[in-house]
Amino acid sequence: MTLLTSMLDFSDTGVLDVCIDEAHVQMREQTIGGKNGAPPGFMRGVEFANTFSYLRPNDLVWNYVVDNYLKGRTPQGFDLLFWNSDSTNLPGPMAVWYLRNTYLENKLREPNALTVCGQKVDLSTLTLPTFIYGSRDDHIVPWKSAFASAPLLTGPQKFVLGASGHIAGVINPPSKNKRSFWILDSLPEDAEAWFDAATEHPGSWWPRWSEWLAATAGEQGKLSAAQGSKAHPVIEPAPGRYVLERDF
Repeated sequence: MTLLTSMLDFSDTGVLDVCIDEAHVQMREQTIGGKNGAPPGFMRGVEFANTFSYLRPNDLVWNYVVDNYLKGRTPQGFDLLFWNSDSTNLPGPMAVWYLRNTYLENKLREPNALTVCGQKVDLSTLTLPTFIYGSRDDHIVPWKSAFASAPLLTGPQKFVLGASGHIAGVINPPSKNKRSFWILDSLPEDAEAWFDAATEHPGSWWPRWSEWLAATAGEQGKLSAAQGSKAHPVIEPAPGRYVLERDF
């Protein structure tokens, strides 16, 4: 298993924490979550984009206000911003379930506190090898929160910390020879202790990930050419109708 800038323990969600409280989640449950018989709605992709932008307002909001609106300059093309602007709608009931049970009540880290598809969730039963990656300047998943996933799992683990932020730190191909990463063979309980002992290396962390995959993934199998199965037939082409829904 590989976790890229992901949280399993939501004790520290960074700046986003100011946006999540009981009143906000209840409002979302009433408006898009289908609570008390109300029709379910969508968590619009534009809302995600705006939320994440305002977590870094100087770089992702006011920078464009000054350059584009005040100075009349055309924004320069930037591949990661194109990716960032391709936002996706989410089904409302799923989105509010996620908000309440993870960001608000932090139940994912508690054994058997959640049930998904009739199955109790206990992360401590996951004994498979896990590669955990965090980005040092991540404003969405603080790197110490990514590190906090390790104690919840019981299999062998490796943690790698990359430079830069939530997206650019992950998308760092070796061919560019950019940025750097920190790595340590052992995994102490404290994040700061890990960082103090870790060694910084120039370039991309991807080769270390490839080495880890080669050592832990087992033999490669042949992919099936057919989509779906008798038990789970294809519904419609990806990504699905809800992604393209704009009637709200």
